[in-house]
Amino acid sequence: MAVKWGETKTVQRSDAGMTTATKPPVPAARSAVEPFIVMDIMRAAADAEHAGRDIVHMEVGQPGAPAPAPVVAATKAALEDGRLGYTESLGYRPLRQRIADHYREHYGLTVPVERIVVTTGSSAGFNMVFLAAFDPGARIGLTTPGYPAYRNLTHALGLEPVEIPLGGPRGDVLTPDLLDAVHRKTPLDGLLIASPANPTGTLTPAATLAALVARTDDLGIQFISDEIYHRLVYTGEEATAVALSDRAVVVNSFSKYYCMTGWRVGWMILPEHLIRPVERLGQNLYISPPTISQRAAVAAFDATEELEAIKDGYRASRDLLVARLPALGFTDIAPCDGAFYAYASMTRFGNDSVEFCRRMLEEAGVATTPGVDFDRERGRGTVRFSFAGPQERMAEAMDRLGHWLP
Repeated sequence: MAVKWGETKTVQRSDAGMTTATKPPVPAARSAVEPFIVMDIMRAAADAEHAGRDIVHMEVGQPGAPAPAPVVAATKAALEDGRLGYTESLGYRPLRQRIADHYREHYGLTVPVERIVVTTGSSAGFNMVFLAAFDPGARIGLTTPGYPAYRNLTHALGLEPVEIPLGGPRGDVLTPDLLDAVHRKTPLDGLLIASPANPTGTLTPAATLAALVARTDDLGIQFISDEIYHRLVYTGEEATAVALSDRAVVVNSFSKYYCMTGWRVGWMILPEHLIRPVERLGQNLYISPPTISQRAAVAAFDATEELEAIKDGYRASRDLLVARLPALGFTDIAPCDGAFYAYASMTRFGNDSVEFCRRMLEEAGVATTPGVDFDRERGRGTVRFSFAGPQERMAEAMDRLGHWLP
């Protein structure tokens, strides 16, 4: 059965004449979340490649480079060790200590190892925080455009997402005054901020982040900071919520800067009152994160020279897209302060970003993500380009679009 991008309908079967015992089972209502459209596109691009076509991937936020050499070497050593058993649910102790060392080396902060939890990617981290910190019905503030899995996870877990629209494709950031206005109208229990953000790449200035964290503490709102794009900053300076409040939750990952998407390993910094609840959830949800990935991740912090060279490639691709996209007709590009995304208006070509991206894949061989994945209303007129792939492929994509677009 062919599935359209973003389709949420399921096949309906008639149960006329059936008894209760013979009626076909139906999925639970909590599973009726919207799809993550970029994954539908990734599948369509893979189908095209399987059919023999050459596709330039700009849809998924996935580094084009492999895991760094020290990570590969550590993985081989772990395999040769012969036994990969469970670790503690909170994570492999040497990795938790190495993460603590990272906060001291990179941010100048002392973070107790006890507050560090290793997770099965940042996705598991968000799941556990939502479960540990909020009861069903709690309201979670989410800025739009924003990462769609936040909204979809809150729905699945019985929470209420409160979307906070920011300034269109210009990529404005949330301010304390806007937070106050939202909270007065719809009292929030939690607020999740990503900086640099997905899909815009826009960085929340350190002073603004500090003011937001302070305001959430004053209002009794649980602040959650998505920092998975830290160390991928080109303009400005990243700030971690760890330095701003001992009540904040920080979620990070080895997927982006460290080029370890498929390894599914990340971490959190938790306030003390959430450590044991998260540990209990981890014990029951997945016992422990993958041991081989945790042992490999210890070595990721020894690969800075290699990773900075990869980051330089992202910077060059960023400069290329910022220069060429406007000439191709993509305007109002959000500030690409960090991450590896360019989020731009495509209204010159219509107001149906899903159809536009479908045609781009089929006719030009370039896979991108429609803005509706990140903003269900205004996203009809925007597209996200991921420039995480090899530089030469990003240049190839711009050339293809130049030939394809009117």
